[in-house]
Order: sequence, then C-alpha cells, then structure tokens
Amino acid sequence: MTMEAAPRSEPAAAGSSTRLVQYQHSQDFPDLLGQLGISLLVSTYQAGKVLVLGERDGKLDVQFHTFEQPMGLAVSPRMLAVGTRQAVWFLAAQPADRGLLEGYDGGFLARQAHYTGPIRCHDLAWCGGQLWVVNTLFSCLCTLEAQYHFVPRWRPPFVSDLVPEDRCHLNGLATDGQQPRFVTVLGRCNEKEGWRANKVQGGCLLEVPSGQVVVEGLSMPHSPRLYGGQLWVLNSGWGHLSLVDVTRGQVQGVAAVPGYTRGLAFHGPYAFVGLSRIRETNIFGGLPIGERHDELVCGVGVIEWRTGRTVATFMLRSGVEEIYDVQVVPLRRLALSGPHAEEDRAPVCWIAPHPGTTQR
Repeated sequence: MTMEAAPRSEPAAAGSSTRLVQYQHSQDFPDLLGQLGISLLVSTYQAGKVLVLGERDGKLDVQFHTFEQPMGLAVSPRMLAVGTRQAVWFLAAQPADRGLLEGYDGGFLARQAHYTGPIRCHDLAWCGGQLWVVNTLFSCLCTLEAQYHFVPRWRPPFVSDLVPEDRCHLNGLATDGQQPRFVTVLGRCNEKEGWRANKVQGGCLLEVPSGQVVVEGLSMPHSPRLYGGQLWVLNSGWGHLSLVDVTRGQVQGVAAVPGYTRGLAFHGPYAFVGLSRIRETNIFGGLPIGERHDELVCGVGVIEWRTGRTVATFMLRSGVEEIYDVQVVPLRRLALSGPHAEEDRAPVCWIAPHPGTTQR
C-alpha cells in the first residue's frame, strides 16, 4: 500500500506537556471513509485521547480530544458515551443545521459525567436506550443511576462475590441492541486477579444471561460483536479477527494482523480493527503475538471481513502505543467538543434555550 505520513504535537493528557504524535495512513484510507460516509472514533487510554478520523476534501482529517484514560465508547443517534478512569462522559448529538458546527455534518458535545470511581471500565454498549458498562474491577455488568456509583446487573456464575478484585478480567460486551448477549473474560477465576495465571490460553467467551461457556482456550480475547447475523471476537494474544461458531463452540481465524487486536466495529463489508503494540510486562509477556514483537504496529486496520484481506490502514508511528476501542459514526465530517475543548483546539460550543422559550 502507498502510505502518507504527518507529524503533530499533542498534549499527552489533560494538563501535561506535549508529545509528538506521528501518524501514517494508506493512500486510500481517507477515500474509503469518504465513500462510506463515515468517521471513526478511536480511544487510547495510554495517551489520554479520543481520536476522530474523517475525510475532508479528499484528505484525512484527524482530531485529538483529551479524556482521562478513555477506554470503551458507545455511539447512538442521540448520544456518545466515553468510559474514562473515574467517570462515564455523555456527549449529546448535535445536528449541523443549527449553525454551531459550520463545516461539519454533525457532532457530539460534552454535556455531563457520571462518577463511577476507578472501576476499570472497559466496553460500553447501548441496550434499548440504556447504557451498560463492563465493570472490570467488580467482575460484573452494570448500569448507571444518579443515586449510585453503579448498579450491578449481571456477573459470571463462577464469580461468587461482588468485590473489587478483578477476578476474571471481564472486558468485552456484545449486544443485539436490546440486551447483552455475550461477554469475554480472560479466565474463569474466583480469586483476586486469578486470570493472570493462565492468560495465554485461559480466555473464554460466555453467553449472557446463562453464563454458559461458548468458546474457551482463547488468548486474552476482547471486543465481541454481533454483526451480519454472526458472532465475532478478537483473539488478541494471537492478533486475530475471528468468527465464532456458537453451535459447535469453535472459533475460526478470519484475518491475522500485525498488532494486539482490541477495538472492533463494522460497516458494510468492512471490519475496523484496533491494533496495539504490546509492552514487555507481566501482563503481555508470553503471548503468542510476542514472538513478532518488533513487527507490531499501533493504529486501525480495515479488513474485508468476507475475505480477511486488509484493504486500508491508519498507523500511529509515535506518541501512541495502544488502542482500546474503535467505533463507527455515520457522518463524514464529525465534530467533537469534549471536557477539555480549549486544550484540544476544538470549537467550544454552548447549547441554551432561546430567550423567551418556555422550558418544560
């Protein structure tokens, strides 16, 4: 693929010094986004950013927005939710026709945050208009209500207690739009951080609400998704995009990519897969993909999910090492105004009722 590159200095996190972020993309990456009429949201907790990738005048438009360790992202026509270190931020959808977002097709504007405390929030998903949160620290799925930090709704049957011990590293959530259907865990464990002992092949995909094991023997799986009537999962320790045969309890690799796979979204015939370099730590040490450590990249790969062929790429060459989530927004030019808009050099917008309007 022909690649194009660009450097940019960005704050690493709110209030910190800047770091040089260098990114590179295949020549057809912005064209593909433009043809599909979409933008991508990409979270990186390590750099404290949510990226917006879109096409403008045939070129790639990249925006960087500061959040505190952003991880899971959940998009609906009305709201974007961003899971961060201690809170879930809610950004309301804003149409472009109100004059606030000149040059854009629409956007999301920060409106409120729900303080959860440091629950190690991972995937988020909208189910029937309600946000579900993967609460990794307490090994449960939860929802949010104003009078509580979180409301526990489900946990794996092998986890006996609601305690802050990250027993199985519950991380991924697949829904059918109305209810949770499947989750990923890094181990079927019932003791504090017990998943670490067999992280290389202890990963499982579980059905919700039964807790039945659908597939086991996975290597640090993430990002289960239902799409096209099929169940997909990232077998991250192998760097694979995989298809799950629920009936037979089998997993089939569809594509192998040069990164630790984490973050998955679909649009049309394409899968958008987040890629990370892995750190040489006790968490990532010993993974199969570690044998290719020097080949690994950070960014997003665009894969034809029917063939497994990579058709376009966006790569972060410096300043960012790890991706957590990738989401598709059906707008070519997407604006975002987060909690640190001025620092992000993004438009600062206010929404208020028109003078004389009666509010109900």
